[in-house]
Amino acid sequence: MEEKILQIKKEALQEIEQAENQKMLDDVRNKYLSRASELNNLKKGLKDVAPELRPKIGALTNEVSKEIEALVNQKAEEFYQIELNKRLEEERIDVTLPSTYEPFGHIHPLTKTINEIVEIFEHLGFSLIKNEFSPEVEVEKYNFDLLNVPKEHPARDVQDTFYSKLAKNVVLRSQTSNAQVRQMQNSRPPIKIISPGRVYRSESVSARKNNLFHQIEGLYVDKNVTFGDLKGVLNEFIRLYFGSSRPTRFRNSFFPFTEPSAEVDVQCIMCQGKGCPTCSGTGWLEILGSGMVDPNVLRAVDIDPDVYTGFAFGMGVERLTMLKYAVDDIRLFFNNDIRFLNQF
Repeated sequence: MEEKILQIKKEALQEIEQAENQKMLDDVRNKYLSRASELNNLKKGLKDVAPELRPKIGALTNEVSKEIEALVNQKAEEFYQIELNKRLEEERIDVTLPSTYEPFGHIHPLTKTINEIVEIFEHLGFSLIKNEFSPEVEVEKYNFDLLNVPKEHPARDVQDTFYSKLAKNVVLRSQTSNAQVRQMQNSRPPIKIISPGRVYRSESVSARKNNLFHQIEGLYVDKNVTFGDLKGVLNEFIRLYFGSSRPTRFRNSFFPFTEPSAEVDVQCIMCQGKGCPTCSGTGWLEILGSGMVDPNVLRAVDIDPDVYTGFAFGMGVERLTMLKYAVDDIRLFFNNDIRFLNQF
């Protein structure tokens, strides 16, 4: 039996050496190492060998099996390297050839502005509002009533607001202030939030106006909040957004949901206050509306105005983007003209 095992080894080594490809090598592996191989059958027949010879024959059988397997694996590695080198040569890339331009997407300028503004106010301690408090399809209660907007106010007219024909008192929200009311209803002061989103107005589309645009509104309600706090926050926002401190002015205005109310102007970034077409010769650019939260709004959401005060502000994202990047037509943000968008 010992001679038979050595003969099997000799034949296996010859066939391994003569194998010219992986398929031939696999055939050798199956012939000499499978369960049905002659060498494996010899292992099963050890019970018929004289007891004193079994250890020697068993050890020799295992040794030959391991040697054959090692040589088969070595040969397989050689075939793998040959195939790999062949593929690398055939699929080689000439890095000296000119590359082809692959266009890629990037952030829309309005989204970029929203992200920048939200980041600034988050650094100032404001929290981004949750989506469930900021629906775009709204009822009049949250779009007007709880915001102290009188029934006869012009903003309620169909010439200004989009009303649903399918459900009574349902509108497309005309400002993101609905998010402020919902937040105050569902939480208690201190409240310090920022709310971006789309709003809708029944406007004639022009270079300066669109019937769909974006707003960001902020709200801060706590004890002892003053108009001075409002001015401090907004002046710091203007400094961070425009990259440097700029002269500002607060002009008296009127909003149903704030009292007192103020429009905030910033010195024209085009002419530095000297007067130009962009600022209509005034040297100032209006950028947002603001004011102290009207006590009637606080009462409507069960917040005691004798204990708490607050301020609110709102700004148009398109307007701020136009000012920062010197864009003269709001429609460019919605036309998807790749020549315009590629500039950002």
